[in-house]
Amino acid sequence: MPASPSAAPDPSRDVATPQPPGTDARVTVARLLAQARAQGLDRLDATLLLGHVLGVGRAWLLAHDDAPVETSAAGRFAGACAQRQAGVPLAYLVGEREFHGLSLRLTPDVLVPRPDTETLVDWAIEWLQGPLAALPHPAVADLGTGSGAIALAVARACPRARISAVDCSAAALAVARANGERLGIDVQWLQGDWFAPLAGRRFDLVLSNPPYIDADDPHLAALHAEPRLALTPGPDGLAALRQLAHAAPAHLGPGGVLMLEHGHGQGPAVRALLARAGLEVLGTRRDLAGHERCTAGRLRGPTRDAGGPLAYPDGTVNHAMGEE
Repeated sequence: MPASPSAAPDPSRDVATPQPPGTDARVTVARLLAQARAQGLDRLDATLLLGHVLGVGRAWLLAHDDAPVETSAAGRFAGACAQRQAGVPLAYLVGEREFHGLSLRLTPDVLVPRPDTETLVDWAIEWLQGPLAALPHPAVADLGTGSGAIALAVARACPRARISAVDCSAAALAVARANGERLGIDVQWLQGDWFAPLAGRRFDLVLSNPPYIDADDPHLAALHAEPRLALTPGPDGLAALRQLAHAAPAHLGPGGVLMLEHGHGQGPAVRALLARAGLEVLGTRRDLAGHERCTAGRLRGPTRDAGGPLAYPDGTVNHAMGEE
């Protein structure tokens, strides 16, 4: 009796699914994320880091948690996790951070923009859309611009404003300028110390988030990866705030306003600095946590109208405030 023909093999049972070169079937998206969590890394941080390494979004990771990961990518992810656990900001590791609806590219040359600073931006926009609404081209300065976050957010919300942004760091200005070009937002970028590049110019609104942490503040250690110059002015956390308040009246037009971000315990001191500089203190705004975060002072005198030249209290007239 002839032998029965053998049954055809079932490919789904007998043939292993081929893996891309350089991958280990045991190393999957889910396994890498689980390992990161076991090492104490925040789940969201781990997900964003892995997505950055693989060039995919969070939705893809959730839908493909069993996908194998190349050995080289797994190594890069492990390195990024180690850096994050060592205190390197997530924004530096993924190269970007959202601020006031803008996606900003970041490097360690600039401070990572904080949500607290949106308090300053919101107040500036309110002022531009309120008391300064009649001006066709209000002149605005952003001092210590860093990544350009404040200047770019205000410029996007108020395209009619003519904004000049200053930073003493050439590397920081390069980051800010690149952000402006990528976002298609027009800002004048100037290198120098505070008002120095703006000599002879006056503004309707001056904004700044200067360094304001005391050099011996214990919280500074946790910020070791960020540029120290952008965090602390030295032993006296009020030093930069004091310098800005003192210099502002010479660079504000009639009714011009200086808005400063500061530490949550510095509100009373900053209000005193503005009053000592001869500015009318407009008040202090609180951040989302309820801390005093921004204080504003106004140069006494009527806000300029939408008509023509500026008339200063000393009788001088400026026909092109904020322009070179």
